[in-house]
Amino acid sequence: MAYQFITMSYELTGKLVAKYDIVQRTETFKTREFAVEKTDEINGRTITNYVKFQCVQDKTAIIDRVNIGDEIKVYFNIKGSKWEKDGKVNYITNLDAWRIEQIMQPGKGSTDNEYFEPLDTFSGTPPDAVDDLPF
Repeated sequence: MAYQFITMSYELTGKLVAKYDIVQRTETFKTREFAVEKTDEINGRTITNYVKFQCVQDKTAIIDRVNIGDEIKVYFNIKGSKWEKDGKVNYITNLDAWRIEQIMQPGKGSTDNEYFEPLDTFSGTPPDAVDDLPF
């Protein structure tokens, strides 16, 4: 029997309000969580939501280069699992972040109203790391 997995990517823009330490779940699996404040104006009312994301494995470092209070755009996948114990069933949904872009506001080096500053999303290498490759 063949299984087909469909992955859809989503994005959300908001203000980074919390970031947490990396948690080593098992010897080979680690996660890190962060939260984003998303504010929308709907029919003259301000609606504020707080969305918690997780990063896994090599993506746990993507949040390092942004600070609390920064406006960011988060790209993520929705993943869910079924958990059963002692005859009880529970369903768990995770928002797995895989890329973050920092939104630069006017006065912070931007000449336009706003633009996106892509962050290094393919490695956890800090920007000040020494590159000692011979080529």
